[in-house]
Amino acid sequence: MKLLIQNGRVICPETGHDAVADVLIEDGRIAGVGPGLSTAGAEVIDAAGLVVAPGFIDIHVHLREPGFEHAETIETGTQAAAAGGFTTVCCMPNTNPVNDSVTVTKYIVETARRKASINVFPIGAITKGSNGEELASIGSMIAAGAVAISDDGKPVMNARVIRRAMETARALDIPVIEHCEDLNLSAGGDMHECDDSVRLGLRGIPSASEDVMVARDIILAELTGVRYHVAHISTRNAVAMVAYAKQRGLRVTAEATQHHIALDTGHMKPYDSAYKMKPPLRCDHDVKAVVEGVVSGAIDCLATDHAPHAGDDKMQEFERCPFGIIGLETALGVSLEVLVHSGLISLPRLIALYTSEPARVIGWKGELARGALKPGYVGDVTVFHPEYPWVYDVKNSLSKSSNTPFGGRTFQGGPILTIVNGQVVWRAPGF
Repeated sequence: MKLLIQNGRVICPETGHDAVADVLIEDGRIAGVGPGLSTAGAEVIDAAGLVVAPGFIDIHVHLREPGFEHAETIETGTQAAAAGGFTTVCCMPNTNPVNDSVTVTKYIVETARRKASINVFPIGAITKGSNGEELASIGSMIAAGAVAISDDGKPVMNARVIRRAMETARALDIPVIEHCEDLNLSAGGDMHECDDSVRLGLRGIPSASEDVMVARDIILAELTGVRYHVAHISTRNAVAMVAYAKQRGLRVTAEATQHHIALDTGHMKPYDSAYKMKPPLRCDHDVKAVVEGVVSGAIDCLATDHAPHAGDDKMQEFERCPFGIIGLETALGVSLEVLVHSGLISLPRLIALYTSEPARVIGWKGELARGALKPGYVGDVTVFHPEYPWVYDVKNSLSKSSNTPFGGRTFQGGPILTIVNGQVVWRAPGF
């Protein structure tokens, strides 16, 4: 089967291409990029006035299946991802049971093959049960389809255990993705520790709880030579440490989320659980530092940390409700607003943050090569309009959950078409 996308502004940061051109996908692979490609035997899509980019990649999502299907499933989560312009997601292991074995990894891979709208790659747990004590069956999970390891949400507190995990990951050439939080410093906290937490009477989570873990892990990353990735970075000190590690040539990368570049504690509505996430929304100076980290390249990619929770779970007192918000459908709109329309970065740079850079972090090669519009690469394409206005109505979200602080917000620019393996899997209403 052939699919030809014509007349769009084709932007591929990997190749440096930025011009009006056509993209041909044949048998699920990119077959050609250039002007005036032949339409013979192809389904044709006219993308005039639109941006045609490599398929967007999110390396940090929670699909909740198995075990928490009341909040999200692989089917509904990937539908929401497709509506956000994402063609590939990597799902975190904090399911029930935890993805700490080949059995659970295979279940996710097989369920995704049958029900997912887009590509799904599992991330295996670092430790059994994500309890931080004994290493999980890392090699077996990688052989079954996992692409990285993480105990996301439950950081590995024991330095000896995380060192052994890093040594194992180094041997397998996979990244270790860490949720950086010292649980002793953050214990009992509900929001960032600052004047606002005192005013609201809520227990605080200090920036130091993230900083000390980033510092520890960078030291161990240098010791082991592992590819080490900081998830959802949120503090100015953590950004500075990652930048320093890069200057020294360490294999250290980091991601930022949409909410940590767009919102600070001053945006929080008092006791509104839609603003409760971990890491928490930080102070203005931390947000500015994270944004500057994106601009400077200290932060490698953007991710959503899409964390759905059912309404009855989130609609509890702020102190009792779980951490996390959904973000797949608003990611592009938020990042265009904060980074591109403000003039901080170029459109090609934003596309790199969602394509070639997350692909580099994971290390996809060969048959799995993605994140670029290059012949032979997977035929995943995101088509979006960088300017058109739209309102995010969370009631129409394709996710099973609605826990977001961005409901009702107007954005300038968003996804139009999501194409996976040469097949259109989502189209914006009216286009």
